[in-house]
Amino acid sequence: MISRRKFLTQAGLLTTATVFSKDLFAESTRFNRTKIGLQLYSLRDEIPVVGLDAVLKKIAAAGYNTVEMYGYGGKNGFFNKSSKATAALLKANNLTAPSGHYGIESLVNGGQEQIDAALTLGHKYMVIPSLPEEMCKDLDSYKRTSEKLNKIGTTCKKNKLKLAYHNHAFEFEQFAGQAQTGYDIMLKETDAALVNFEMDVFWVVTGGRNPLDLFKQHPGRFKLWHVKDMDKVNKDLNTEIGSGSIDFKPIFA
Repeated sequence: MISRRKFLTQAGLLTTATVFSKDLFAESTRFNRTKIGLQLYSLRDEIPVVGLDAVLKKIAAAGYNTVEMYGYGGKNGFFNKSSKATAALLKANNLTAPSGHYGIESLVNGGQEQIDAALTLGHKYMVIPSLPEEMCKDLDSYKRTSEKLNKIGTTCKKNKLKLAYHNHAFEFEQFAGQAQTGYDIMLKETDAALVNFEMDVFWVVTGGRNPLDLFKQHPGRFKLWHVKDMDKVNKDLNTEIGSGSIDFKPIFA
């Protein structure tokens, strides 16, 4: 099996968030039992150049067996491939896609086209990757957004899918005179039976929060993770996981 580092080097992707320190693997027994997938968004610069087919082949050759999809474009499917063709391509490379990122704007209006694509690819989770500005400008807008997430979660559940929300750092910004952040509101106002969360560890730390605190305060809400480490010098950059400034050992314990 090709090492992840070698794969990323060959593909020109050494800065991606899926490179792991050998020491971290060796010392984390829980992490060794966990399936490691690759978010295709990490390869967003490569896919348009070499094509989805070539990228998926390299991902499989590197030893991955799961990916998280992104890039659904309606009639254009995934990178100009239909959902059926994309599903066949995943199968040909012995890859599964248990989750994918889909925009909230389409899902809040029904999103049947996106749901059909998710089902065709065998998703378990549909993940909302971010929010437009009008949905996160103040605490009231976060409350309205939470209502929308509950509605989308209900639709997903009817279609035997689960909904999750992926964070960045902006959800942790403090509003003047308010103790709660937008993320606090979403965790409080969404129905745990309908809305899950995909924790991006890098962005949680960037936003000034401790991932372990969130796990303890909201057990069972974080069904998926994005694992990215933070460069020790430039906090805006990702680095090899286990060699940066984020202490992953207690997270993976």
